[in-house]
Amino acid sequence: MEGPTPVSALIHAATMVTAGVFLIIRCSILFEYATDVLFYITVIGSTSAFFASTIGLAQNDLKKVIAYSTASQLGYMIFACGLSAYHVSFFHLINHAFFKALLFLGSGVIIHGLNDEQDMRRMGGLIKLFPYTYSCLLIGSLALGGFPFLSGFYSKDLILELSYSKFKLHGLFAFILGSVSAFLTAFYSGRLLLLTFGQTTNIFRYNTLKIHEGNFQLTLPLLLLIIGSLFSGFFLKDMFIGFGSIFFNNSIYTLYFNKTFFDVEFIPS
Repeated sequence: MEGPTPVSALIHAATMVTAGVFLIIRCSILFEYATDVLFYITVIGSTSAFFASTIGLAQNDLKKVIAYSTASQLGYMIFACGLSAYHVSFFHLINHAFFKALLFLGSGVIIHGLNDEQDMRRMGGLIKLFPYTYSCLLIGSLALGGFPFLSGFYSKDLILELSYSKFKLHGLFAFILGSVSAFLTAFYSGRLLLLTFGQTTNIFRYNTLKIHEGNFQLTLPLLLLIIGSLFSGFFLKDMFIGFGSIFFNNSIYTLYFNKTFFDVEFIPS
C-alpha cells in the first residue's frame, strides 16, 4: 500500500495472496495426514479474517482499507484449506484477484485525479466527477462483500457453508468469525464508498482545480476487471468446484473422511 497503485494491485490481487495459499494447496497431501495442523490452520485463518476486517474499519487511507480487506480475504482462503476445501480456496483466490485488482486500480484513478490525495476524510462528493470510477468501485465492493450472483458470492458463500457443515468445533469457530467478518467487510466497503463519493466534499480547493476522470489507459483495465468481477464466479464454478470436474486432476489430495462437500447440500437455509 506504500508503493505505486499498479504494484499494489498486482501484489494484493495475485502475488502476495497466491504464494502462501498456493503452497498449502499444493502440499495438501502433507496437511491431510496432520489433523492437528489443519485445526490450527482453520483457527488462525478465521481469526485473521476477523482481525484484519476490524482493522479495516478504522483506516482512513483509501488504499489501506482495501489492503486490509486483502488480509481478511486471505484468512478466508487459509481456513478453507484448514477445512480440506482446497479447491474452494483456489476458486476464491481466482475470484478475489479480479475484484481486488479492480478496487486498487479504481482507487488509483481517484488518487491520481485528486493530486495524490489518499485520505478519505479529504474526499467526498466525487460521484458526479468520477461516475465511471464510482461504478467500478461499487461493483468491486459488492463482489468483495459477496453480493448475490457476483463473483465473490459463489466462493465466499461456499466457504461459509463448508465451515458450517464441518460439524466440529473449529468448523463452528470458523463459521461464526467468517460470518461476522463478512458483515464487517460490507460495512467498511460501504464506509469507503460513502466517505469517498457520498458525503459533502472536504477536498482542498487546490485539488479541486485539477480533478479529472482517468484517461483511456486508466479506464480500459477497469472495464476488463469489471467483466471478471461480474462473471468469473458463474462461469468458473463448475470447472473448479463442480462434481466430476477433472481440472485439478491429482494435484489436490483429500482424505475420504475430510470430504464434506456433499453435506453442504443439506444444511439449513
